[in-house]
Amino acid sequence: MDSRFMIDGYATAAGTNAYVRNAVRTGIPSEHFRTFDNLHFSSMGMGTYLGQTTDKDDREMEEAVYASIKSGAMNVVDTAINYRAMKSEKSVGRALSRLINDGVVSRDQIFISTKNGYVTNDADYPGVDSMEYMKRMYISNGIIRSEDISSGYNVIHPSYIARCIDKSLCNMRINTIDLVYLHNAYESWFNDVPRDKFMQMLLEVFRVYEKNRTLNKIRYYGMATWTCFRVPSESKEYLSLEQVLETAEMACGGKGHGFRFIQLPYNLVYNEALLLRNQTVGSEERLNILEAARKLNVGIFTSIPLFQARLLNAEVPDYDTGLSTKVEKVVQFVRSTPNIIAPLIGQKSPVHVNENINLAKIPPMRDPEFSTATKILFGD
Repeated sequence: MDSRFMIDGYATAAGTNAYVRNAVRTGIPSEHFRTFDNLHFSSMGMGTYLGQTTDKDDREMEEAVYASIKSGAMNVVDTAINYRAMKSEKSVGRALSRLINDGVVSRDQIFISTKNGYVTNDADYPGVDSMEYMKRMYISNGIIRSEDISSGYNVIHPSYIARCIDKSLCNMRINTIDLVYLHNAYESWFNDVPRDKFMQMLLEVFRVYEKNRTLNKIRYYGMATWTCFRVPSESKEYLSLEQVLETAEMACGGKGHGFRFIQLPYNLVYNEALLLRNQTVGSEERLNILEAARKLNVGIFTSIPLFQARLLNAEVPDYDTGLSTKVEKVVQFVRSTPNIIAPLIGQKSPVHVNENINLAKIPPMRDPEFSTATKILFGD
């Protein structure tokens, strides 16, 4: 894409603080926002996973991003290069361009994360499926080999990761991505390679991320995960967050690395982040992942707070009499959990967007209220 049409900048302390001030003037409580590494984040973010690759879904997602950011409810947007075969990134890019062109926000007020690693095609070329796309773009010209694709359809070859970063920048029409996650990497590889081999592969990917930080293409990196931080330490699927951070230190040659965030599922069913004590940091054992991340100065975003709507069919105890809907009950508990920056909520329809904007006007629970809610929901 012509560089004249690319958006410069990235989320900054001053910019995100300006977003908070503007949001508070429109009725969003200041307690709705969290601070990490001097950036100010809304305690709910927008996820862009769900949907088809249709023009209708494109329009709905673009409008949802636009409305959510404009309302003051969300300045966090999460996507991935494989979501809707690149179309989600493109919808985010169009919405951001409109918001900036309309004078609603500036680039430095919005925190944008994406993910790479999974095999994907480009849905703007519907006649080319994922594997054919990979063959044409990467295998036939020697960038990767077919054996670089895991049994889980994941690629963490450094050349592939570097090209995914460039493609994501182009898709979203931005010059810098605030956060890039390696996407479900260990979950996709643990059956194919030994753990020590995977950690060496991870080191090479982190070196790619560090190089792209020096080029100002990305600001931070991390891991978006599914099970590796939610299983017992003796499980084959388990990863130590401390060991991952040590790998990041090796990648940059010290403590100044850019690994600052992780993402994992967390809801009333997938509650391991809160209840499972599977991490060790230094001499401290039996920490949950939330506690370990805090000690290691890693921010946490969470996925599927509504369990892809399945929790809306479940009975949720009344832990707070001020909440009227199941969406409010579930999201309020997740966003109020200590050491979590924000749950990422998938939304496209105007009804769901408005529901979440209204929830943003309710302050998260304080710690004593959260403790009481935890006892009601899970017992002692």
